[in-house]
Amino acid sequence: MSYTALYRKFRPTEFEDVKGQEHIVRTLRNQIRAGRIGHAFLFCGTRGTGKTTIAKILAKAVNCEHPIDGSPCNTCATCKAINEQTSMNVIEMDAASNNGVDNIREIVEDVQYSPALGKYKVYIIDEVHMLSTGAFNALLKTLEEPPEYVIFILATTEAHKIPITILSRCQRYDFRRITIDVIADRLKELLIKEEVQAEEKAIRYIAKAGDGSMRDALSLLDRCIAFYLGEELTYDKVLEVLGAVDTDIFSALFQYVAEGNVSGCMEILEELITRGRELTQVVMDFTWYLRNLLLVKTSKQAREVVDVSSEHFPVMEKEAEMVEADTLMRYIRVLSELSNQIRYATQKRVLIEVALIKLCKPAMETNYDSILDRIRVLEKQVEKGVVVKQQPAVEQVVSVSQQSVEKQKEPETIEALEKAIPEELQAVAKNWDRICASIPPSTRAYLANAIPSVGEGNSLLLLFEDDVARGMFDTEEHIKEVTSAIEQQLHKEVQVHAKYMKNQGKNQEDILDLSRFSKMTIEIEE
Repeated sequence: MSYTALYRKFRPTEFEDVKGQEHIVRTLRNQIRAGRIGHAFLFCGTRGTGKTTIAKILAKAVNCEHPIDGSPCNTCATCKAINEQTSMNVIEMDAASNNGVDNIREIVEDVQYSPALGKYKVYIIDEVHMLSTGAFNALLKTLEEPPEYVIFILATTEAHKIPITILSRCQRYDFRRITIDVIADRLKELLIKEEVQAEEKAIRYIAKAGDGSMRDALSLLDRCIAFYLGEELTYDKVLEVLGAVDTDIFSALFQYVAEGNVSGCMEILEELITRGRELTQVVMDFTWYLRNLLLVKTSKQAREVVDVSSEHFPVMEKEAEMVEADTLMRYIRVLSELSNQIRYATQKRVLIEVALIKLCKPAMETNYDSILDRIRVLEKQVEKGVVVKQQPAVEQVVSVSQQSVEKQKEPETIEALEKAIPEELQAVAKNWDRICASIPPSTRAYLANAIPSVGEGNSLLLLFEDDVARGMFDTEEHIKEVTSAIEQQLHKEVQVHAKYMKNQGKNQEDILDLSRFSKMTIEIEE
């Protein structure tokens, strides 16, 4: 006999076995007891929350010969036929592959025939949002006024794609994400039946990795059991199979970030890459770790909402005291932006390294929360008696020689440069910060390290020391975002070009950095 996956083997066969959807189970059982059964149901919710399972139980319950308190008996001929998928009264259709008008017309024609056995013919249409517009229209009339022996159960993960005309004809039930505790308890029950030993910590991690989906959690458990067949399932083994990262690693990474230790962060990243960890998942898990720290920092009932072991919670409390709440929020913001960028990136490692440097060095950013971080760093240095030297603003750092800096500070040179800048670029220089703020965040992140200068034909030239960042502005889309921001703020047309600065050092002494004039008063004749 072939092996049956855990999520199929232990699929609930009666309402009592359904976990995490008590609000729906109670409503449906009350309907069956009272004989107030609707003709059309719409089950909405994320994957693996029990939509199809409850649909099949409902189909059995309405046709059961001996129902028990609104739940199927699973012993009568009708229940057995439905369980064995041989019943002619229950018709399942996958709308993802049968989404045409002809498929729905077959259902409409079949509806005319009464059930051979039992009380109701139940049509279960999964992924109903995939139906075409014509298919939805063909279903409307039948869905509104079906024969008294017909019940429609529509299941979907994207209810917003369903026409309002369909929604108004159905009883809608929203399935909730299943909590970690509920999933963990269910996994324990199944492990006992499968005679598999597992650590509590390992079970909870699998439950967490399921992300509210019982089916996903069972699939992950199946993988772990298969890899360590006949062995006890430990926490370390689960991490190894799932390619996940232990909480201790994130703890060490956070401490390096809080200390501004870039080299320490790079060492941990190198270790994770060497161990073959999925970088996208690492970013997501680290973001979640920072979320937990923020809750520990700001909530008095953090123990109830933070899912960590009792031995690690005191460690998180100490870590939360290392930084301010808005600093943690800045960390989460940077990593959230990284998650959007890394999804389709080819150089994931580079993007993660840049993000970690941003976390360690708030001076690389110019927004409000990064400025607060920079002020806190200076305050700590002053408290320790460290002499703080004035550093040039990030916008002004162009890697030029000291002699060039001195020359730029001379009033005569500055005045000459002001007169040499064309009128349009004078306006850009004066409003550079405001222009950058109006650019979408995904583009602004790469633009932060660009040097605005004067190009050929009085165009705006963006100089990049990083060829990867420059490559983002090879596309017309990102160039258009910059030009649109300029036109929106200044009502002037300025051509924009991007260039990679290959030769750093002496050749950069002659670069005209427009951002240096953003803090100066430049008179523009109207």
